[in-house]
Amino acid sequence: MAKMKTGVGSTGRKNDEIRDIEVKLDFTPNALSSILYSQGDTQVLVCVTKAPSLPRWFPRDSDRGWVHAEYSLLPGSTDTRFRRERSGAKGRTMEIERLVARSLRGAVDLEQLGPVALTVDCDILNADGGTRCASITAANIALRLAVRRLISSGECLPKEMRLTREQIRKGAKQETLSKEQMESHEDSVMPNDVAALSVGMVEGQVWTDLDYVLDSNADVDMNVVMTSSGDFVEVQGTGEEATYSREELDSLIDAAEAGIAKLHKLQTQVLSNAS
Repeated sequence: MAKMKTGVGSTGRKNDEIRDIEVKLDFTPNALSSILYSQGDTQVLVCVTKAPSLPRWFPRDSDRGWVHAEYSLLPGSTDTRFRRERSGAKGRTMEIERLVARSLRGAVDLEQLGPVALTVDCDILNADGGTRCASITAANIALRLAVRRLISSGECLPKEMRLTREQIRKGAKQETLSKEQMESHEDSVMPNDVAALSVGMVEGQVWTDLDYVLDSNADVDMNVVMTSSGDFVEVQGTGEEATYSREELDSLIDAAEAGIAKLHKLQTQVLSNAS
């Protein structure tokens, strides 16, 4: 393994400690919801917008929704300028976009969401490791806030309460939800939260939440995505010019599971009084 660029101790953290996290809600005013999410020196701006219609490939009169995600490293997010992908997303970017979207759809009941199409944009303002994981954790917060607002505005309703086109044509008025019904429907649309965390083996030790230095010197690095119910959405593990044992794999998964549980608590706390 290459020599450490700086000592492991320079992280100032214990092996199982997550980097400091800061969340600012409604960082920008135009999106349905937006947050500025900082995890250590990694910063991501997440914006959720509602499309005017469902994707073209959806069946006509579909009663289920869709969640799409896009991801981008901004030019100044890395130590050397990252060129804008003007001709379309490159392979790594597309892979991360699909991962973020899959992860979010793993926490959403699209039937309960109803005929609503949401786009979740994750723009990396500063990259210091774990950008895809930070994007997923942050995107979940923004998505839940967006769903909460759609329910409050009457744009996302339980299936049995949605008006048909015939009812709308005849002038039927839409019922409004009580506070309790809104909370219940939010739990139906998003029965779980989803969060992600990177873990790795560095100099024979398991580390949680890899920053750039740890990630670039890891013998094994792994991205783990889990729901708040304890289910896995995705596990991406790679030996970097190294192999790892089943025992080490179990240790990495255990570290990720413990760290992600902390992220789920944070997600709940951040939105406890948000509307």
